[in-house]
Amino acid sequence: MDKPYRLNAGMIVFNSSGQVLAGDRIQYPGHFQFPQGGIDDGEDPETAAIRELYEEIGLQPGRPVGEIPGWLTYEFPEDIPDHLKKFRGQKQKWFYFRWDGQPSELDLEWHEREFNTVRWMELTELVQNIIPFKQQVYREIQKHARRFIPEYLKM
Repeated sequence: MDKPYRLNAGMIVFNSSGQVLAGDRIQYPGHFQFPQGGIDDGEDPETAAIRELYEEIGLQPGRPVGEIPGWLTYEFPEDIPDHLKKFRGQKQKWFYFRWDGQPSELDLEWHEREFNTVRWMELTELVQNIIPFKQQVYREIQKHARRFIPEYLKM
């Protein structure tokens, strides 16, 4: 029997300059990514996104300002942490959050540290440097975000 996908929420935090907030993952040093986290049993994806954003980086920006339609999936590589080995990969629902603060204001130790650092980056730079097994998902995010973020900022 095939392993199931782990349900997950992803959070695209952007600022008024159109930059995105990305973190340098502890497990994959030098590889930045968006905050993301598991959806608990019975939890809806939006609630999970809000909770995970707070747990991962101490950010409480309120409700999302948009979302990517549908779900995106990726397969795990062999070297994932043991607690994830029962899954084949992740099935993710992605949400947009607007925030104009400074990364230095965030608390990366709030719940369980997952990032060495967080910083504002250009979306293109993030997608070019994402860890290979997440590359396809990030290309899909980029296609959507290139339209959504500028349109939202014009409002």
